Amino acid sequence: MEQRTYNQYCATARTLDIVGERWTLLLIRELLTGPKRFGDLQASLRGLGTGLLAARLKHLEREGLAHKITLPAPARTPAYALTEAGEELGPAILELARWGLKWSMGQRRPSETFHPGWAMLGLRACFDPAAATGLHAVYEFRIDAEVFHARVDDGLLEVLQGPAQHPDVTLTLDQETFLRLTSQDLTLMEAIDIGAASASGDRKALRKLSGLFRLPPPRTRTADQNPS
Repeated sequence: MEQRTYNQYCATARTLDIVGERWTLLLIRELLTGPKRFGDLQASLRGLGTGLLAARLKHLEREGLAHKITLPAPARTPAYALTEAGEELGPAILELARWGLKWSMGQRRPSETFHPGWAMLGLRACFDPAAATGLHAVYEFRIDAEVFHARVDDGLLEVLQGPAQHPDVTLTLDQETFLRLTSQDLTLMEAIDIGAASASGDRKALRKLSGLFRLPPPRTRTADQNPS
């Protein structure tokens, strides 16, 4: 597959030469939350055919953004992981996510899919370090069949796949409830009160959770027709 180029000696253009093709940034988004097998990527990126997925992964390998690994026991299966160069695209993708939360989300379209694993990136995009000053807590999230945990350590956040060894708080909910939370149609405590979510563990850490992640108020991109 011929690689297109802007033919510009510019850092932005050179970067877009590497990651600007369709699906490429979404593949990097998937790998930012940890190594993935080929089948995992297929499941998360419905609409991306097998041949094109293989081509995009080869492109990432060729450009030094991803490489093949073998997952540790008990899996011991081939997977893909980001290189150092690929990981350093994380802040740019998080900024795109923050911009999207503010300027482009709106209502979910009937044709749009949602994967609970994307919540991991959403937590990182919305994290407020100042609100986590002095807090040391581990939160485990169970959204349908997806399990991941967030470790908060005095203003720092680490989000990892899989269950936590010793979570301070465990939250269980389905993806529809999670989407209601992210659309600000429902608060976490309201979801717990009506039984749409359940929580166990340290109540003090639970009360702090809602203040750790701040969604930007949605804005419209439509130009003001009557400027003052």
